[in-house]
Amino acid sequence: MNGTRLIAVIAAMAATAGVMATPSFAQDAPSAQDGEAIFTARCKNCHEPAVDRAPTRTDLASRTHAQIIASMTTGVMTPMAAGLSESQKQSLAMFLSPQDGGATAENDDMCKTTPPIMAAAGDWPMAGHDISNSRYQPEPGISAADVPKLKVKWAFSIPGNGNAQPVVIGDWLWMLSRTKMYALDAKTGCTHYTVDGVSARNTPAVFESNLSPSGWMMVVGQSSKVVTAFDAETGKAIWSSDKLEDHRASGITGSPVVSGQQVFVPITSGEEAISQSPNYVCCSFRGSLVALDLATGKTQWKTPMITEPMQPIRKNAKGNDIQGPAGAAIWSTPTPDPVRGVVYVATGDSYTDAPTKGTDAIVAIDMKTGAVKWSNQVTQNDNFIMGCTGAKPGVNCPTPVGPDYDFGASPILFTLPSGKQVILSGQKSSIAYGMDADTGKLLWKYATGAGGALGGIEWGIAADDKALYAGNSDIVNMIDAYVRAKGLPGEFVEKQPEAKPGLTALNPANGRMIWHVTPPQAPCVLKKGRMPGACFNAMSAAPAVMPGVVFEGTVDGWFRAYGTAKGKLLWEDSTTSRTYATVNGVADQPGGGIDGNGPTIANGMVYVTSGHDGAGGVGGNGTNVLLAYSVDGK
Repeated sequence: MNGTRLIAVIAAMAATAGVMATPSFAQDAPSAQDGEAIFTARCKNCHEPAVDRAPTRTDLASRTHAQIIASMTTGVMTPMAAGLSESQKQSLAMFLSPQDGGATAENDDMCKTTPPIMAAAGDWPMAGHDISNSRYQPEPGISAADVPKLKVKWAFSIPGNGNAQPVVIGDWLWMLSRTKMYALDAKTGCTHYTVDGVSARNTPAVFESNLSPSGWMMVVGQSSKVVTAFDAETGKAIWSSDKLEDHRASGITGSPVVSGQQVFVPITSGEEAISQSPNYVCCSFRGSLVALDLATGKTQWKTPMITEPMQPIRKNAKGNDIQGPAGAAIWSTPTPDPVRGVVYVATGDSYTDAPTKGTDAIVAIDMKTGAVKWSNQVTQNDNFIMGCTGAKPGVNCPTPVGPDYDFGASPILFTLPSGKQVILSGQKSSIAYGMDADTGKLLWKYATGAGGALGGIEWGIAADDKALYAGNSDIVNMIDAYVRAKGLPGEFVEKQPEAKPGLTALNPANGRMIWHVTPPQAPCVLKKGRMPGACFNAMSAAPAVMPGVVFEGTVDGWFRAYGTAKGKLLWEDSTTSRTYATVNGVADQPGGGIDGNGPTIANGMVYVTSGHDGAGGVGGNGTNVLLAYSVDGK
């Protein structure tokens, strides 16, 4: 979903790498001077000035050397860094970030005791809280009356600005980052253990299993396209899968989900970004869902979302072939339905103008065989790669260029009061959909905003037993208006429709609006990213809901709680209005934008990460921080 491109924004850091000559340097003495030459040869075209949604040089300077190297070694930048030695990667990191990100070194406060993991009623064990991906916590441990008294109890610095979301079992909390995995005490933030070298941009799944020595297993989808199972209590690996996808631009952004004795893993891609290079043979990636055996990690089946044969379309201006169909990345967590024996996924857009039925679709796949049971494509011919919307489109652009309306939110399996089940979904067009769970037949749809290449409904939706809650972003529309107001060229040749950010509650039975609220234009303190100081009230992140309250953040760093009955504002906090002394020893840690996977509600506390740049690259302050809220901060 490169319009919602957590991966592709990073991928764009070196869109021309791997297709240009690499300077030759001494390998035993990394230097910023060598790094400058590498940058000039392989990266400069995308960063000076920044092209499309690529990170700026200022943003790159805020990252640590470890983060930059990890992104080239195990992240989506791996294919763009092809041919670079370790010494050259270090040189590039030294040049891009002379002060090593300016970050204070972590100094984990190790827990004095490590009690066994004990389940509690208010746990949040996976990305969507449950396998239906409802993002609804029915037993939060706090009431709606408590919410106005929420204050930060502790903060924990997370290297990088990834869209991490924690999971919580009892008094244990786990979280992933670009460079390591953390196991913390959920009440105090002290560290039980860390595991270096685990690079992931999603949420782990933690569950009871006799396959793990402690009785608790954790499954992680890594940036290297390998899934690893760990003992959740010790962090020791139990098994690792084979590499699930060989395509150079592929990755895992959606979280793996466990149902029965299977692990379902979505495969996504940053090919929309690297296809900007005129020398890149566009396009060949096809999104897929992989089923693994829980006991061994062995692949049971792999189902591609595009089944039409690959064929040449035309040659670009450089004489290179353009082929297709391609695309249909799966950006979000799959939704298992054990009763029907299927798993639902939402797919991304197409990369070329070769027709396909697999893109921008909700798909039901047989758990046992991997066969597609039904598929409903809601937008046809949504053909899009980056670098095609400005005044000088690239040579690989499809004709015509689509609106980039793919899905980034997980489908929700919802049971109506009548007992009938529907699949709820949200698209970057801003449209929410209700479909029959048995057949995929469209029952209703409702537009929550203007929609656009960065949402619309971007990273998630939530549903309690009464309503569907969808945050609307429209941030690309805001950015376009912002730069035009300064007399600069817009993000698109044509002026974009007026942004309509907000949170909408819908009736899951018929899609009728219950209420809608627009977040205010509020002050924020954002010093880094593409547009330092710009405050956008886009609701890109996934919401989370508990009885009587729905939590949602905005790209300008405000975290708010609304009443589920009428959308009344119950509480708000500006996470950028102050800095934090973190549990792991970082003084004056800033907050930033709230974007991506959204908050977690568990056992009397609410957790959210602040500082993620998001797809628009406008919410950063350098590093991410996990904020843990409790009643009165106690």
